Amino acid sequence: MIIYLIGFMGVGKTTVGTKLAEDMGYEFVDTDEMIESKEGLIINEIFEQKGEDYFRKLETDTIKELVNKDNIVVSCGGGIIKNKTNVQLMKESGRVILLESPAEVIYERVKDTDNRPLLKGRNNIDGIRSLIEERQPLYNMAFTDRVNADAKPANVVAKIKELL
Repeated sequence: MIIYLIGFMGVGKTTVGTKLAEDMGYEFVDTDEMIESKEGLIINEIFEQKGEDYFRKLETDTIKELVNKDNIVVSCGGGIIKNKTNVQLMKESGRVILLESPAEVIYERVKDTDNRPLLKGRNNIDGIRSLIEERQPLYNMAFTDRVNADAKPANVVAKIKELL
């Protein structure tokens, strides 16, 4: 089984995904890390040098590479749902779990980071809320299950395991 974790940046996909994979004896994969490794650039540099469209294509290539694997937990970049092909591939090949937290919680988690290109100039509660609202219809079309990610990672993992 493939378990895709989607949701806004800072919601805990990597933290929860790592623990979930460990608990289930699955491999953990982070799409952003895969892309950075292949490109030899960090996400910010890819956005700056090659643009968001190029980055979104890399996300699709990464999902296509993962769909035939088994027993993996995939932490997806926050905007992976912007491409309908990605959503279709994920839904056809596994469970897509949306992790959700309010803008205030996400802000507390990301306020001291500068590696999130889409938050440049918007790294505040209103900016984050606006981006979440913009993406919410896409998240709603993409998930097979949704989980509130405000709790401790171990509790979120337990909720996900109940759903499976």
